[in-house]
Amino acid sequence: MTTSQRIWLGGLSLLVVATSGAVRAQVSPEQATLNRYCTSCHNDKLKSGGLSLSAMSIADLNGHTNEWEKVARKLRGRAMPPIGRPRPDEATYDALVNHLETTLDRIAATAPHPGRTETFRRLTRTEYRNAIRDLFALDVDVSSLLPADDSSFGFDNVTVGNLSPMLMEKYLASAQKVSRLAVGTAVRAPTTYTVNVPVDLTQEDHLANMPLGTRGGTAFSYTFPLDATYEFQVRLYRDRNEHVEGLGMTGSYDLELTLDGERANIFTVKPVARTPHVGGGYEIEYDDSSVDEGFNIRMPLKAGAHQIAAAFLKTPTVVLETERQPYPVAFNLDRHPRTQPAVYSVAITGPFDATGAGDTPSRKRIFTCRPATPQQEATCARTIVSAFARRAYRRPATDEDLKTPLKFYEEGRADGGFENGIQLALQKILLSPEFLFKIEREPAPSARRSTIDDGRWTIPDLELASRLSFFLWSSIPDDELLDIATRGKLRDPKVLEKQVRRMLADERSASLVNNFAEQWLYLRNLSAIVPDSRKFTTFDDNLRKAFRHETELFFESVMKEDRSVLDLLRADYTFVDERLAKFYGIPDVYGTQFRRIALPDDSVRGGLLGQGSILLATSYANRTSPVLRGKWVLENILGTPPPAPPPGVPPLKEARSEDRVPTMRERMAQHRDNPACSSCHMLMDPIGLSLENFDAIGRWRTKGEDGSPVDAAGGLPNGDNFEGVKGLKQALLKHPDLFVRTVTEKLMTYALGRGIEPYDGPAVRAILRDSQTDDYRFSTLVMSIVKSTPFQMRSSE
Repeated sequence: MTTSQRIWLGGLSLLVVATSGAVRAQVSPEQATLNRYCTSCHNDKLKSGGLSLSAMSIADLNGHTNEWEKVARKLRGRAMPPIGRPRPDEATYDALVNHLETTLDRIAATAPHPGRTETFRRLTRTEYRNAIRDLFALDVDVSSLLPADDSSFGFDNVTVGNLSPMLMEKYLASAQKVSRLAVGTAVRAPTTYTVNVPVDLTQEDHLANMPLGTRGGTAFSYTFPLDATYEFQVRLYRDRNEHVEGLGMTGSYDLELTLDGERANIFTVKPVARTPHVGGGYEIEYDDSSVDEGFNIRMPLKAGAHQIAAAFLKTPTVVLETERQPYPVAFNLDRHPRTQPAVYSVAITGPFDATGAGDTPSRKRIFTCRPATPQQEATCARTIVSAFARRAYRRPATDEDLKTPLKFYEEGRADGGFENGIQLALQKILLSPEFLFKIEREPAPSARRSTIDDGRWTIPDLELASRLSFFLWSSIPDDELLDIATRGKLRDPKVLEKQVRRMLADERSASLVNNFAEQWLYLRNLSAIVPDSRKFTTFDDNLRKAFRHETELFFESVMKEDRSVLDLLRADYTFVDERLAKFYGIPDVYGTQFRRIALPDDSVRGGLLGQGSILLATSYANRTSPVLRGKWVLENILGTPPPAPPPGVPPLKEARSEDRVPTMRERMAQHRDNPACSSCHMLMDPIGLSLENFDAIGRWRTKGEDGSPVDAAGGLPNGDNFEGVKGLKQALLKHPDLFVRTVTEKLMTYALGRGIEPYDGPAVRAILRDSQTDDYRFSTLVMSIVKSTPFQMRSSE
């Protein structure tokens, strides 16, 4: 090689080195972080998690915003890289996440994507019941009339677009029953309504919401259709041999039936004599079939809602002193038999000898005018039907809207008079798609007020009013909200905020507790959970109800007192009655009335994670489930639900040996030994294991099923390790934005009736920024959601 060639090659080498250095210099810190920690798995070859970053440049997020939103979400929760792989330090994590979210927010600001709620969404069963209540001042239990709704994304108001022929028949029957009950139409034949008392309800002592001085029993509200005579019948619990449970051979028991708090009658349960055996004891077979045979009474009643209660008068009892504390349950013949008779059911039959429709709140709501002459009937009917259609359709009623209902009115009037015509007109309105569906129409291009493009628009005020009322009340807008929306004033920021605060203060906002929170926190599942009575001998329906009521009161306190939603995790108070306090080991609480109590610093019961409702809902009937509990925390606290398990995964084996019972931690290790399961169970199991100090019904324990001390060491996907439930709460509160983000997304899903998509990320972050300045108070969170782009706007796709 000549000298000139060597010089030329040397120069070329220097050029290559310089060029490559320049290229390296152009790589941003964010891209360097991705190259170092992410692209080894997320490339075109492996596509781990279905994601490849090879063709995506962090310098230009356009065109891949949904993918980058998913990346930002994983990084924000420190879920990636997986535990065990090299991970950035906190400063590097924060820098990368801030870069991604800031850039994505800037892109969204130029072209926000509000998402699309389905055009037709049927009222859920809960919304239907609430709408009937607000239309007619009539509370009707429609659970026997309409089927339960399927859930999607955690709520039953998402996948409600269908209306099958069978469901239409259900709505027809419901509309007929509701309209006849509201108007007070004559009943063709008496019917029977029966309330059964839960089989595992202990009735040895006073129950909440029952008359003072009583024990056991049941209380409920019933709407009587007419002024008439009604028959009441009470039946007692019997065992499998048809003997009255708890019936002694001496002494009698007085059973009181009350109506609106006043005594209606007393039935006496008398003892039954038994023949003694020659060798001792008494005959097993005896005749007590007539003990409750005469427990029925007829009485005249006015139409409308009345409160009925049936309970035994409480008599002084003496508890024998024993070394062991007596069980608080008594309902199981074989293990914890009743010591006194108990109410099984209360049945109401009627009406008999009806004298009229009465003067009920429903009739006052409907008949806003009374025609004095036949000539005035048509005008009055139109006034009634028009006002009712306006409320039912959530908008002003047009002449076209009134044609069919008024036609039905004419037909009904011809057959049975003015009120019969009104009943048929109201029945027709209740069957209209305008009532049964929440309809969000696509406006003509000329009517779209958006300045972005024709694919996105601001929804009209009337649709905004419906969104708002079904979000906060699970019901239709009231007259005040409708009037403001009709005038086009609802979108005014001051007016909108005033309405939101008014609606949150209204008693109808209780739907956020008994509809939103009960679905989010799985409280609706409690009634179907029956723990193994052999293992959990102190569990009964009384405790189940107490669990649920505690969480309802707790969530309501955060909402009504406008506290920070972080208090759902960190609160130093809860609500208990005597039964629940004893279960939790809290002293000096007596009676069936729930009251708020302050918890000591060392209590494990503060916040949702220490409440029996959550712990019971995330367990199996015979044991705890770290998987269910870990999954619940990932999904409902951290907002990072694990993927569905692969098909064909066998259930966890009940591993046992002759020497000992394996610990729960040892059994959970089976998951992580299976490559198909390990990736998800590495996330779920450590969280669930940190709650192992609570058994399957939420009772505190220090020893596991095998008798060894509970090992409650746990960890989060971000790598934080801790001990027990208190450590879990502290680890979660180190990153409060993750929990608040989850609450926000749950509320938005419920409010919008659709799942949260990656393109909602900028809106969610804007809500978090707005509410952070006010310590994430509940009302600020709700107000920010109402003002958000997804709530105020809609897109064509």
